[in-house]
Amino acid sequence: MGHIRTDVGKPVQKVPMVKIIWKKKAESLLNAYIDNAIVEYGKTTALKWAEEIADFENRIRSFPDSYPPEELLQGRTILHRRCHIMNRRFKIIYHYDESENVAHVDDIWDTKRNPSALIHRIK
Repeated sequence: MGHIRTDVGKPVQKVPMVKIIWKKKAESLLNAYIDNAIVEYGKTTALKWAEEIADFENRIRSFPDSYPPEELLQGRTILHRRCHIMNRRFKIIYHYDESENVAHVDDIWDTKRNPSALIHRIK
């Protein structure tokens, strides 16, 4: 039996995962879009979209600042970020509160809608 090394240094401290909080409006929009996808495109497409949402959540749990800032919301006191989903048809709009280690999902935007109308939805 070999010798186990003990001189490898200090153990790496794990960073706690980011908590994700969906605003009720964003969550209900997401559910409506997925329900509509089942009717319009079929269950397979809806499941793919649900997987994209899970991938988004997994990524921001570890890397909350990894998505780019939302250019339509620049100049605000809170830095909002976006993640395109569903073949770039929708954007998940969120912001990260570093002091609380929480990502707040504020909205889901249909990219086919007028951007100026969507800007007013984020307060």
